[in-house]
Amino acid sequence: MIRLVVFAVLVLLLAYGFSWFADRPGDLSLIWEGQIYQTKLIVAVSAIIALIAAVMIAWWFVRLIWTSPHSVTRYFRARKRDRGYQALSTGLIAAGAGNALLARKMAARSRGLIRADQEPLINLLEAQAALIEGRHDEARAKFEAMANDPETRELGLRGLYLEARRLGANEAARQYAEKAADNAPYLPWAAQATLEYRSQAGRWDDAIRLLEQQKAARVVEKAEANRLHAVLLTARAGEKLEGDPAGARDDALQALKLAADFIPAALIAAKALFREGGLRKAASILEQAWKAEPHPEIGRVYVRARSGDSTLDRLKRAERLEGMRPNNVESLLVVAQAALDAQEFAKARAKAEAAARIEPREAAFLLLADIEEAETGDQGRVRHWLAQALKAPRDPAWVADGFVSDKWLPVSPVTGRLDAFEWKAPFGQIEGPVEEGSTAGLDRNRPRKRCRRCAMSGPKARSTIIASSNSNARRPLPRPCARRQHRRRQNQNLNP
Repeated sequence: MIRLVVFAVLVLLLAYGFSWFADRPGDLSLIWEGQIYQTKLIVAVSAIIALIAAVMIAWWFVRLIWTSPHSVTRYFRARKRDRGYQALSTGLIAAGAGNALLARKMAARSRGLIRADQEPLINLLEAQAALIEGRHDEARAKFEAMANDPETRELGLRGLYLEARRLGANEAARQYAEKAADNAPYLPWAAQATLEYRSQAGRWDDAIRLLEQQKAARVVEKAEANRLHAVLLTARAGEKLEGDPAGARDDALQALKLAADFIPAALIAAKALFREGGLRKAASILEQAWKAEPHPEIGRVYVRARSGDSTLDRLKRAERLEGMRPNNVESLLVVAQAALDAQEFAKARAKAEAAARIEPREAAFLLLADIEEAETGDQGRVRHWLAQALKAPRDPAWVADGFVSDKWLPVSPVTGRLDAFEWKAPFGQIEGPVEEGSTAGLDRNRPRKRCRRCAMSGPKARSTIIASSNSNARRPLPRPCARRQHRRRQNQNLNP
């Protein structure tokens, strides 16, 4: 477009010049070797312009003849290169479609038309064709060649990393990922893999440093980076809690600034403050976390904040938590447990039954079994509550990739994924229906029978149920021993 405008301007200027000379006629005289040459001015100007044009055309023609061999060579070279890139494009498409034969054929053709040192994608095509055909050694050799080339280093390292992961060579995969992350921290796959490897090894400082580089390079979003930073700080605080409570406190408080609703950070910060005597600040942290999301561990730590408190004092602290989140299952269970410890059985039973009505689950029925054992010792009712616990949905736990943990962990032990654990009810349970009215008031006037042979109650029953609920296997159903003994006695009476 610009050239067209320039050409039009030049034509207009030339036309204007001729018009200007035509409007101002004149003669031009030239004396040369005693001869006088006279002509019109417009003719002289036209002759000069024609001479300049002829010289330019002659120069272009001579230059064309002089450079024609090079031009011809360049033309055929470009045509050959175009054919090579066409073959390379066809081969890459074939490799993506899984056509190893066509990919190998196009790789050989493109290598014959284009030099491999000029186009590193040929190595990539050959590596992909080798992977499709199952020749992994050849593919690794191609990836190593690409890793040694500065232009394709990142691509080669990724190929080597994936091959190492396929072979289960985690140490080699870690080295490839760290090398790629050091050279290019903006690569998401390298940064994520390196971050997970460093977290698995407990290298929290290195992991935090890498995360800051990712955040600066905008590999991860700000919200996600803050969350991962909080996870890493909490993990480091957990390791410092025993030997360096002050350092654990600082890390946990910094994690809470990044993720205010992160329960593990709140727990570690509170425990560290308790060890330093900061009871009021620790209680404030736990109360804020409880208001955001009630959690049984928060309740236990809060209620037992002072070791010298009586059971009634602990009950008052539990009721304070209930006042913050009324009609909540965790609030009711915390009060019920504290009331049981204080031997206020009526309140404990009322709160536990209310929790079971809101959300029937193991913890509520197990607590009812403990209350029954402590108050009445009725093993029949204890087994009734234990049977309800076995059929009820499981309590929430820290779950990651199907793995159930009794405590929060920063990394999944199954996949190595960072920040994988979630507080939720585990899957894999075969649940039964909870008996209708099982949480209603107890009929204390009916006769009660006790199986002296296999009755479980109290802490023993609770530990048995919890152990079975934390396992990934199918949980055993309660043994109906009382019913079997009753039938056996009936048979003995019928067949003496």
